[in-house]
Amino acid sequence: MKALRSLLFIPALSTDKLAKAHDRGADALIIELEDAVPAERKAEARPMAVAAVKLLAGRGVPILLRVNNPAVMWRQDIAGMPEGLLEAVMLPKVESRDEVEALAQALARQFAQPPGIVALIENPRGVLAASDIAQHPAVVALGFGAEDYAAAIGVAPTPTAVAGPAQHVVTCAHAWGRQCVGLAASIGDVADIETFASAVLTARAMGFTGSVCIHPRQVDIVNRGFGPTFEELAWAERLIKANDAMRAVGTGAFLFEGRLIDGPIVERARGWLAVATRA
Repeated sequence: MKALRSLLFIPALSTDKLAKAHDRGADALIIELEDAVPAERKAEARPMAVAAVKLLAGRGVPILLRVNNPAVMWRQDIAGMPEGLLEAVMLPKVESRDEVEALAQALARQFAQPPGIVALIENPRGVLAASDIAQHPAVVALGFGAEDYAAAIGVAPTPTAVAGPAQHVVTCAHAWGRQCVGLAASIGDVADIETFASAVLTARAMGFTGSVCIHPRQVDIVNRGFGPTFEELAWAERLIKANDAMRAVGTGAFLFEGRLIDGPIVERARGWLAVATRA
């Protein structure tokens, strides 16, 4: 799965939001069958999700599908999904590698080229199993759900409550080369954009690579927050030029703009430039 900063939820029942969904600027769209669909309307929403995937897949934006957990529900959610149109399936409330394996096997049976799996870690058991989950070859990203995690331990989703488990999930994702989407904060307060923007910057500093969005007004903030700034890009370009010059004369570590530079810092600069190129 290509690097994704912003992933915008589109409830399967909200057909009125489909026409302009691909113009919202999000790196990907998530057709939502879980939280945004009441239990009594799941059956109604499933064929609508299939239609939404078919409609949006040809509009240049990767499409993900968030299914329900447990398996008795996600098996119905993926039934009828078209071949080759889903970038990934987002599995919520994952607590073990076995849950991922069951979905991976089902996708492999249904699709000639099965989509990847984004495993959402949303409770303490999931956090404890995050490294195991991230190692599964079908997993392309981990996600952290601050609201669900906080609810699972009976507290509000404050930084004090969720920063530790969020950082653990980030570490497990990066340990196995996976993307990691989420915030160490709630994404629910759409009106307080200032607080949301601050949470995005904090998440990037923790190592998250992107975030889901529940409203279009959050998309631009996430895109900017999870991408390098103009200042960072200018610094990275200067650093790479200086590094190339030093390597040409056989120098490894060197002083650059008052700072000692070695391999990891150079790689970070290259990573920022690569993100800007993809964007």
